Amino acid sequence: MLVSLAAISASLTWATLLVVRQRVRVRVRDEIADGLRNSVVTFQSLQRQRESTLERSAALLAALPPLKAVMTSQDTATIQDASATFWNLIGSELFVLSDSSGKLMALHTSLHTSRPGFTDAEAQACLRRSMATGESRDWWYGSGRLFQVFLQPIYFGRAEDNLPLGLVAVGYEIDDRVAADISRVAASQVAFRYEKNLVVSTVSAAQRKQLALSIDRLVAAQGGPEEIQLGRERFLSTSVGMSSGNSNLVTLTVLKSYDEATAFLQSLNRWILAVGLAAVLAGSVLVFLVSTTFTRPLEELVAGVRALEGGDYAFPLQIRGSDEVSSVTAAFHRMRLQLQETQGQLLDAERLATIGRMASMISHDLRHPLTAILAYAEFLSEGDLSEHQRKDFFQEIRIAVNKMTDEISSLLGFSKQREAIRPVYGRLGEIVEHAIQSVKVLPEFESIEITYRDPDEFAGWFDPPKVERVLLNLLFNACEAMAPESGKIEVTAHASEHGFKIRVADNGPGIPDSIRDSLFQPFVSHGKEKGIGLGLTVVQKIMQGHGGTVAIVKTSSQGTVFELVFPQATANQGAAQPQGTPAVRR
Repeated sequence: MLVSLAAISASLTWATLLVVRQRVRVRVRDEIADGLRNSVVTFQSLQRQRESTLERSAALLAALPPLKAVMTSQDTATIQDASATFWNLIGSELFVLSDSSGKLMALHTSLHTSRPGFTDAEAQACLRRSMATGESRDWWYGSGRLFQVFLQPIYFGRAEDNLPLGLVAVGYEIDDRVAADISRVAASQVAFRYEKNLVVSTVSAAQRKQLALSIDRLVAAQGGPEEIQLGRERFLSTSVGMSSGNSNLVTLTVLKSYDEATAFLQSLNRWILAVGLAAVLAGSVLVFLVSTTFTRPLEELVAGVRALEGGDYAFPLQIRGSDEVSSVTAAFHRMRLQLQETQGQLLDAERLATIGRMASMISHDLRHPLTAILAYAEFLSEGDLSEHQRKDFFQEIRIAVNKMTDEISSLLGFSKQREAIRPVYGRLGEIVEHAIQSVKVLPEFESIEITYRDPDEFAGWFDPPKVERVLLNLLFNACEAMAPESGKIEVTAHASEHGFKIRVADNGPGIPDSIRDSLFQPFVSHGKEKGIGLGLTVVQKIMQGHGGTVAIVKTSSQGTVFELVFPQATANQGAAQPQGTPAVRR
């Protein structure tokens, strides 16, 4: 309960933190976007006022009689010298006079900046471009300096007479001071761009380099806030075109710091985390107090269940009061007593059943060897036998007795973890032939056709009595499942990648689906008058002792195929085999 409460409280705390953080981020982003739009609107309003003032100043200059008198001289030196008075009068950062053909006659620029001056050649090129467009205002750029320029024609006499003397151009520079003023008014960072050149900005020098690389992308995203990472700080930015003819010639980019706007989220996160931890600790203390009062009987009941699982029926249980837990404890105690009584009865019944199964199994497994002993003993009682025949019959009786001894040892092996395997080097064909002969000697199976094919004449390391027992169990099962007059069994041996395989195939009715999955379990049998189903269990145990496997390759109404897989001899066995003889040879 403590862990559950802590997990739930922590999950709710973090979920609340994430939801609040996300909603605040969205809100802050919207507020920054609104602030950017307001900053742009504020700048545009100031820009229109500045443009109106300078445009009127240029118109007043062009109408001054002294300026017209100076322009009538058409002498460059005279006009350059005399124009200084008019430049000081207007107070602009840029003052230009030209004749009616567009030839530059005078140029004055402010020198309060650390940037290089605006050259005559640059001024002449900008002047000719502005005259070609016919606009009364334009943006001039040269030597890294950007000016907004207002142009007015100078006429001799009245403008209606159309007697042009030249052109006057006044402008103000977009420099660090202007950018700083705009930054204070807009409460944001600003940057001016001319074509692909970042002219001036209020960001730090390190951030300026990254901004110069990303300014084209920001300008291309006009109309909506764009996020940009400058160093370790994130900004939201928007851009607006300032030139009338080409909106992307001169652009203003306004940037607001996203990290500064969301800095309070860190404090909010700490408060929410502190409140969540306090809630988890307070809830944990409360649950601990509740658990010590109400869940202690449950702990004792769980301990009693675990003791019962381990076979302890005498574990002490204390029944307190008459609540639900006490009722469950009392019911469990009664159930425990009934289980103890029932278990004793089941043990007695199981002992009797085990005795019956063992008696049936012994009578079944020892019947065949006893039959062989009886037959050969009757042969020995005949008086006209030669000494060689008597020795053969005696040897067969010895083999049957040894087989009975081996079967009894195998039965005893069920009470042990694993019966020892004693491998020796021998020929497989001899064992298979002897197993087939032991089956064919029985009268009920003598009409069944049993064949053996071993084209490679395998020899290897195995326990011959155990392997013969495996083959006998498989052959007996096959014989008992088939009709004697039409039964056929084929035993084949062939090499495999890691040893050799033996297949026992019959043409019987197949294995029923009901026992196919549990075929190798003890006491599983079907359709047999004799035996209680330990034959395949013995087969599996012997194969496991050899490090091999037994499996059903296929079974159907046309027959069944069992496959025995024997691995290659181990290194220790290989060292013990006769010199020059492989563990498995062909």
